[in-house]
Amino acid sequence: MKKSVVLYPGLGVGHLTPMVQLAQVFLQHDVDVTIALVEPPVKSPDFAKVVARAAASNPSITFHVLPPPSSAPESSNPDGSPKHHVVQMFEFLGAMNAPLRDFLRSLPSVDALVIDMFCCDALDVAAELGLPVYFFYASGAGDLTVFLQMPSVHARMTTSYSELGDSVLSLSGAPPFKVSDLPADVTKDSDAGNLIWRMFERMPESNGILVNTYESLETRAVRALSDGLCVPNRVTLPVYCIGPLVSAGNGEKEHECLRWLDAQPDNSVVFLSFGSLGTFPKKQLEQIAIGLEKSGQRFLWVVRTPPGDDHKHGEPLPEPDLDSLLPDGFLERTKERGLVLKSWAPQVEVLNHRATGAFVTHCGWNSTLEGVTAGLPLLCWPMYAEQKMNKIFIVEEMNLGVELKGYDKEIVEAEEVETKVRYMMDSEGGRALRDVQNRRRTGRPRRSRKEAHLMLLLLNS
Repeated sequence: MKKSVVLYPGLGVGHLTPMVQLAQVFLQHDVDVTIALVEPPVKSPDFAKVVARAAASNPSITFHVLPPPSSAPESSNPDGSPKHHVVQMFEFLGAMNAPLRDFLRSLPSVDALVIDMFCCDALDVAAELGLPVYFFYASGAGDLTVFLQMPSVHARMTTSYSELGDSVLSLSGAPPFKVSDLPADVTKDSDAGNLIWRMFERMPESNGILVNTYESLETRAVRALSDGLCVPNRVTLPVYCIGPLVSAGNGEKEHECLRWLDAQPDNSVVFLSFGSLGTFPKKQLEQIAIGLEKSGQRFLWVVRTPPGDDHKHGEPLPEPDLDSLLPDGFLERTKERGLVLKSWAPQVEVLNHRATGAFVTHCGWNSTLEGVTAGLPLLCWPMYAEQKMNKIFIVEEMNLGVELKGYDKEIVEAEEVETKVRYMMDSEGGRALRDVQNRRRTGRPRRSRKEAHLMLLLLNS
């Protein structure tokens, strides 16, 4: 009888995309795969579009949208103030345990459940049904080493994170880093922070963790995880490096930016894109534009509309008005060597285009791996979540990029943008980074190694 696995990605396109890549690996070994989806509590037409597109592109995967919980958690506190979006997410996913349990019971057989890291409450469902359960950590091994150790660090603290400021922490598997490099939500004495630490405390309750990375990219971190250094006084948790799981793209061939890239010289264009949630205020967009113009380099830049004060987390943003957001005359003055796109670009296709020579990125892990596998040096501009930690590993451990100074302050100045873009595109240092990237690219593991890990996982389940 064929093996079957259910993947549970939780909320967000950024978590669904690598789960779909993981599903494709299972399929190659004749394993039935179902992805159980959670419709966001904030209704959006984008969700249906993403699911439809994923289903059309992956006909061998069963996509099942779970029904909403019978009683959705309140989005407001007793005093009427809105709950933090992280608290809302965890509470909503916790309420989804009942629909998930009912769905799993309805299936003829399930051999394993693979859950997104934010779906930690689903551990209780797996325990009730006697199912092997594995976490899928969609970010890197470096972050994971830190976050698995932080609950015990947090428990021993006698002061607040705010009082620690820029104090330096040294943990197994990671270079020294500042407390301020941790995600903002976890350094606050808040319900959101406590829920995140609880999530990492619960990870060792699983049968193992699948990490979207590969050993030669994050050698020290993987070794620390495998040696049990990150969960002291607990049973060493099996860790499976199953990456790089990277999107094959949307098959775009006729997008205007790809035709524009076709007309540019090899390795001549810097690509700027900051993920589906990456937005900047008008003042910052103007500084980026001035820096790009003064650099004299070719560029392809994705601009998103800055959210208004009344914008709710998760709601789609309107199309940007480039003429009002960018400096007067910028688009006309740079039209011979630059192209600005509204809201979206076919990122995988752009990164792998022969004309693209560097990537200015928010350091989201999906984008990081897409840049690494395309052989591009990274200009790091972290914005939220674990991205500051990713930046540390990219710059200090992997030696695959440089940071744009000022990202953690009020603004990155135009002069910094100009200097770093020139360095990356027209200096020996930038060329050396590109050479390192290409060596890393050719040093990736063969797919058979990744598949061997997954088959071992299922055979032992």
